[in-house]
Amino acid sequence: MVKGGAIYILTNIHHTVLYVGVTSDLQKRMYEHKNKLYPGFSAKYNTTKLVHYELFSSIEEAIAREKQLKGGSRGSKTQLINAGNPEWRDLYDDIQQW
Repeated sequence: MVKGGAIYILTNIHHTVLYVGVTSDLQKRMYEHKNKLYPGFSAKYNTTKLVHYELFSSIEEAIAREKQLKGGSRGSKTQLINAGNPEWRDLYDDIQQW
């Protein structure tokens, strides 16, 4: 069975940093970000607030979308977040209810 995938955008409490990631298990990956289980960009810049995510039927589709988002400007990411989450609220609780 082919696993699905997800892309996500994280920010910090001041909304000064955006992090785009891809995963096959969004709930698990968010737990790892929230608890800073792995060193790296996300842990260093405290990007623990989930402000956008998209689900895909395959990890390959998710990876392609991640590349597209990473290649775009900060403005395009901000527009995407504002369109679906204008308050920039943390969507982590939403995915916990799956």
